[in-house]
Amino acid sequence: MRNKAFVMSVLSLGLLVSGPAQAQSDKVTIMVGGMEKIIYLPAKLAEQLGYYKAEGLNVELQNEPAGVDAETQLIAGQVQGVVGFYDHTIDMQAQSQNMESVVQFSRAPGEVILVSTKNAAGVKGMRDLKGQTIGVTGLGSSTSFLSQYLMVKNKIPLGQFSLLAVGAGNTFIAAMQQNQIQAGMTTEPTISRLLKTGEARVLVDMRTELATKIALGGTYPAACLYMQTEYVNAHKDVVQKLANVYVKTLRYIATHSGAQIAAMMPKDYTVGDVDAYVKAMNDGKGMFTKDGVMPADGPQTVLNVLAGFKPALKGKSMGLSRVTAWRYLEFLVSRHQVNPKSVYGTVGRPTKKYQLTGLTATPEPL
Repeated sequence: MRNKAFVMSVLSLGLLVSGPAQAQSDKVTIMVGGMEKIIYLPAKLAEQLGYYKAEGLNVELQNEPAGVDAETQLIAGQVQGVVGFYDHTIDMQAQSQNMESVVQFSRAPGEVILVSTKNAAGVKGMRDLKGQTIGVTGLGSSTSFLSQYLMVKNKIPLGQFSLLAVGAGNTFIAAMQQNQIQAGMTTEPTISRLLKTGEARVLVDMRTELATKIALGGTYPAACLYMQTEYVNAHKDVVQKLANVYVKTLRYIATHSGAQIAAMMPKDYTVGDVDAYVKAMNDGKGMFTKDGVMPADGPQTVLNVLAGFKPALKGKSMGLSRVTAWRYLEFLVSRHQVNPKSVYGTVGRPTKKYQLTGLTATPEPL
């Protein structure tokens, strides 16, 4: 079994590859862990912009509120890809399931821990949630991963707090209003809705890269398109087209305002408050990558977080295998499309970092 938890394929380099349009579209089913969530914006926005069709792809987007359930569908072969959090790929590596991030959407989770104002008295940090119930999208979801880590990091062991699967949006809000949860991890636009009504306040913020580094100790690559490695290797042309689509979409996000992006999305995504949606979009745009590239320090942070509360991962080496990534990257070096640079640390062999020579380059498909 190849250990590819930390393999960054050439597809995640963010290089747009041009090719002749096919007469028959390639059918791909992608499950999104909450289509209306701003953290997963590129999936639906790409459809709204017509980018899938432009690449000759027939993409069916399926909505699944919890990322853990989307992961299950991927393993079962019911879908070809998942738009969810990168941490699932590492978690699955420990269970002998080979998955990989194809395009990295974001460099921060875009999530916060909200505490209900009904129970906020005396709550100054995660440690004060001892004995409380914390809402997450699903048990085994990325929100449950991060919530458990933050509690354990603050010296509250597993078993001294509870997690409750409440989804996002209306179901999350209802759970907090009914005191089923005293706190919870969620994303936009749910955050803005609860802050506007004064029913909750932010306890831990991970909506920006800087805030995430403070909370988690480093850059945390979150939303991405991930697929089973076997599928990626067998359908390189289709996967490359998907990479093209999402890199183009990420560039659109980087070069357009929140209002322009909101105007492209289905009206029900704003939940009746366009201004709040636009503000959340503008505030959160910075978490998205501009090129789909995996941040160099990201995978190790994710492993550290998971190992912080998962006994099976503590002290376990995931191999940190970069052999395949190097093979792809060195090919691009030979094509003069990226420049290699050796970075020397205090011990051991130097690490190679690769920089695009220009976003206008059109490399050949690998």
